[in-house]
Amino acid sequence: MQHTELTEKIIGCAYQVYNKMGSGFLESIYEKCLLIELKNAGLHAEAQKQISVYYENQNVGDFTADIIVEGQVILELKSVQQIARAHEVQLVNYLTATRMDVGLILNFGEKKVEVKRKVRILKAADQQD
Repeated sequence: MQHTELTEKIIGCAYQVYNKMGSGFLESIYEKCLLIELKNAGLHAEAQKQISVYYENQNVGDFTADIIVEGQVILELKSVQQIARAHEVQLVNYLTATRMDVGLILNFGEKKVEVKRKVRILKAADQQD
């Protein structure tokens, strides 16, 4: 699996945050706590990173990634009862737009940290670049 060691470190940091903070906070609080844990783990993380989306080589808009770790893994943070299909689709779209290979949805839910890992499927057009 791609970036297994890195994603394991990230997930470990998420568990550290949840163990210390518990549930019930806004995503922005978990984001700030997670940034501290990632830094403590020696990982470079960028929060609220603007990413341009292109269609036919034209910029058609931007989205904001919650956190990008080591320039390789997109993190989408949630603080909801459970991860919805729409959250997964959102992350897959982010992976497609950035051409990054791996993303994690980290849900700081009511009873535990819920993790969903998504991997971008390479298309023929991607392989030509």
